[in-house]
Amino acid sequence: MLKYLAKRILIFIPTLLAISLLAFIISISAPADPVEKLSSSADKEGAANQQSNATKKTKQELRKKLGLDLPVFYFSFGSISDCDTLYRVADKDHSACLAELSHYYGNWEDVSSYFHQLNVAQLSHSKLILDDIFEMNKDAEGRPNYSKNEINDVITESNFEINSMLETANPNVIASKFNSLDTLYSNYAFLSPVKKEFEQSKLLYNDMLSKQSSWKSYIPKIIWYGSKNQYHFWLFGDGEQRKGVVRGDFGFSYIDSQPINTKIWSKVWISFSFSLLSVIFAYLVSIPLGIYSAYKKDTKFDRITSIVVFVLYSMPGFFIGVLLLYTFANPDTLRWFPVSGIQDPTLYDPSWSFLEKAAHRAPYFILPLITYTYSSFAFLSRIMRVGVIDVFGQDYIRTARAKGLGEGKVVMKHALRNSLLPIITVFANIFPLAIGGSVIIETIFTIPGMGFEIYSSILNSDYPMIVAVFTIIGFLTMIGYLVADILYAVVDPRISYK
Repeated sequence: MLKYLAKRILIFIPTLLAISLLAFIISISAPADPVEKLSSSADKEGAANQQSNATKKTKQELRKKLGLDLPVFYFSFGSISDCDTLYRVADKDHSACLAELSHYYGNWEDVSSYFHQLNVAQLSHSKLILDDIFEMNKDAEGRPNYSKNEINDVITESNFEINSMLETANPNVIASKFNSLDTLYSNYAFLSPVKKEFEQSKLLYNDMLSKQSSWKSYIPKIIWYGSKNQYHFWLFGDGEQRKGVVRGDFGFSYIDSQPINTKIWSKVWISFSFSLLSVIFAYLVSIPLGIYSAYKKDTKFDRITSIVVFVLYSMPGFFIGVLLLYTFANPDTLRWFPVSGIQDPTLYDPSWSFLEKAAHRAPYFILPLITYTYSSFAFLSRIMRVGVIDVFGQDYIRTARAKGLGEGKVVMKHALRNSLLPIITVFANIFPLAIGGSVIIETIFTIPGMGFEIYSSILNSDYPMIVAVFTIIGFLTMIGYLVADILYAVVDPRISYK
């Protein structure tokens, strides 16, 4: 047994690595730029560095905090035309544009020169002072040639067009932007500081086209980055601010910048309480019901209970939850239980003892627990019934009865233990369910557990939370099956792991 457990635990290591790698791939493949989301959420919350738009320095700090200033993995496959330090480019769209340009034209040095010059052209807009331009552009009679609004619109248009060029590698779009900017700079002489830099970028672009060596994109190259990469950082942290997934650090939420592990631990006990209590209640009802139904097989009791539990099983959880709320938490009918939550925030006192807290929360738990539990009755009782019927047909049961043992001893001592194997398999699911919670039930009853948190994370594209839950559920599923294997051996000594 110990040898088998040691083998299973050893298998856990590559399995966990595979789960972590899959979770990491999902996290880096998620749409939207996490830096943009975090900087936006910082604006909403009025952080110290709040601005209408996050500054470039703030974004760089966020990239470093998230480990995005590192290469993605230990190595990468590419071509000799690719740049091996492209991950240092802060803007995700700019990085994608550079990768496309180097793939199309082959010469990274020319691509880099063109792109750098475009950045210079965009930065040159800072030299354009609205009031100065307005004062300097007047006719002989002192009347302004342009209104301030017109000047501002022209500068904004120029800035926007160059920014668009920084995000595209499409030659048709780039040609269109060049023509548009040529016209703009010809019509408005006050854009001359930008025009000078723009003309230089145009020359570099044409130079890049004339020297293109697209064949370089077909010569493969492996780039080795070592341990300083995003996956290593995500898995093991940096030893300072981040501890890594292996030590329970899943990063920060994109919504409120709170640590993911803190958010999970503050809510997981709620979902775990509901899961554990519902499993206990379901087993307390289903196991005796299944045994008695098997003992009374094909009798009137067996048929009636079968119909009742299958009717219950056929009704979806959200329907039962809403029905209970309308019936027992409705001022127009019966208001026996609270409508939502797990406690009254105006009455609840954190300094209460465990029993006082349990007594206060009990009314809040009853309706959700019924909704959690009722569907398990049919499933578990039918599994138990089939298991007991199968055991009743075994030779050792007939032998026990032939020895003159009473039916109670035959059932409880010989049949029950060997009928528990399917029930143990179901029990293994309690571990992933504890962290996953029930999205529908927790949403209906507004229970602040993991199910409700996952639902909110999906709606708000909070990928670190989604990936963290995915990783933990994978780990707990393995733990659940390991526990089930141990219980199999405890319940049925015939099971050998040799």
